[in-house]
Amino acid sequence: MKKSSPNINKNSMELFAGAGGLALGVEQAGFKHRAVIELDEWACKTLSNNRQWPVFHQDVRDFDYSAYQQTIGLLVGGPPCQPFSFGGKHQAHCDHRNMFPEAIRAVRELQPQAFLFENVGGLRRKSFSNYFEYIILQLRHPYVIARSNEEWFNHFDRLQRHETVGVVTGLHYNVVWKTLDAADHGIPQRRERVFLVGFRSDVGAQWSFPSPTHSRDALLWSQFRSDEYWESHGLPKTRRNQFPLNLLEQAKKLECASTLLPWRTVRDALKDLPDPERQLKRTAPISGHQFIPGARSYPGHTGSPYDLPAKTLKAGVHGIPGGENMLRLPSDKVRYFTIRECARLQDFPDDFVFEGAWGRVIKQLGNAVPVGLGTVLAQSIFKALQQALKK
Repeated sequence: MKKSSPNINKNSMELFAGAGGLALGVEQAGFKHRAVIELDEWACKTLSNNRQWPVFHQDVRDFDYSAYQQTIGLLVGGPPCQPFSFGGKHQAHCDHRNMFPEAIRAVRELQPQAFLFENVGGLRRKSFSNYFEYIILQLRHPYVIARSNEEWFNHFDRLQRHETVGVVTGLHYNVVWKTLDAADHGIPQRRERVFLVGFRSDVGAQWSFPSPTHSRDALLWSQFRSDEYWESHGLPKTRRNQFPLNLLEQAKKLECASTLLPWRTVRDALKDLPDPERQLKRTAPISGHQFIPGARSYPGHTGSPYDLPAKTLKAGVHGIPGGENMLRLPSDKVRYFTIRECARLQDFPDDFVFEGAWGRVIKQLGNAVPVGLGTVLAQSIFKALQQALKK
């Protein structure tokens, strides 16, 4: 007799939701949020004022999952990145903000058909390698729980023995991970993040990360070989002479046009927005598109060029971030990106309004997963669940 398979579950839950970039992507992929959990007050206001989601202004450490057990198809979230960020204190498991134990508790108690977690590239640095492997093993075997007062490395040893015994017992997930650059998937920003994806073993899903759709080589070809980029913006091709010599040399080495689409640039993303410093008064002003004075360039913080993807937007752990959140104009003048421009670079829709003062909103945007990248990943997971559960 053929073993029966569970039906696809379109319900989703998000932990550490922030401003909702990943949540929007998951919704666009066809899932329906049963709960969206976030601690930051202003992020919760942003979420509640833009979508009719059940938003919980709460610390995930205090959240009771009992009402949601075995009702969630996809669990997603971005545990706070500061413990692993290159710009943080690099304390990993010793940092009180390390929320991976809570993500793992949610997997254990909810038993979702699949999960998707995101974190900074620093999670993969050499000094954190053992702890990263420990996280993976906990996600594979969420029921192998740390004992009272058991140090993490002793728990890690037990998980390794459980992994290698060759017999899967209890709740088990098949887990893969990969570092993705958002620019490779059509986001106008260089943003490298680690994504962890797991499928519950009884689902029987076969899945791999979506292939890139955009590339740097395709952008260089359109800018330096075919001139299509400049023509699309109604600009003279002489603009390319302003590029660094290393990019010109790389473009010369290209032998043929790429089959992928060009990386999207800051100019591509902002082309229909007026200059915030010069824009005329409008009967319907653009939300969040106000000029912010005070930007300055200094070594290592020179802003994002107009005709490349933006540098990674930062949340500003130690205050308002500098050069990463600035635009460098062709004149070499710099200015801060407006809130609306940052939202464009993170692929939020223009009708999405962010709550709070500028610094609080920049924090929300700097922590967000680009909406389009969240959509690509969640759609791929949805498709894999559909295919697996039809068997």
